[in-house]
Amino acid sequence: MLTLERLRADHAPALLAFEAENRKYFARTIPDRGDAYFEAAGFAARHQALLAEQDAGICHFHLILDAEGHIVGRVNLIDVEDGCAELGYRVGERAAGKGVATAAVAQACRMAATAYGLTSLVARTTLDNLASRTVLERNDFTAVEDVTIDGRPGIRYRLSPDALVHLK
Repeated sequence: MLTLERLRADHAPALLAFEAENRKYFARTIPDRGDAYFEAAGFAARHQALLAEQDAGICHFHLILDAEGHIVGRVNLIDVEDGCAELGYRVGERAAGKGVATAAVAQACRMAATAYGLTSLVARTTLDNLASRTVLERNDFTAVEDVTIDGRPGIRYRLSPDALVHLK
């Protein structure tokens, strides 16, 4: 069983450990965050900044927890504006390929519609990230345009207002 837990200040140590453990794995498909991200003081400051954005309603950050309460991923709704947000997610290597991302994105979409009152979601991924494209398509996202992500070809997806209404 998976749960999404809204990001809190006390999550910082476990989240840093999760990110460090999966750094090389994540770097295979998305740009590396750089050494400074993984330094304890810098991470703590960035974590506090994320919490401030969340408190302001600009973003909604969530950890994906397994049945034992261990972090296995993240799913976020960022840049909230006019009822729309961008969905982003990452699942650690140990949980990859087990349906975790698909289930977490489904939960996040329900939360977007019910808890946060959002009416539309968008997401982006690179063309070569078949796993991420599959997650989005299994959650009723529709490809709407070609984009470039860090110099690589990608796709922008959208979850329609009608789809979100059905999640309420």
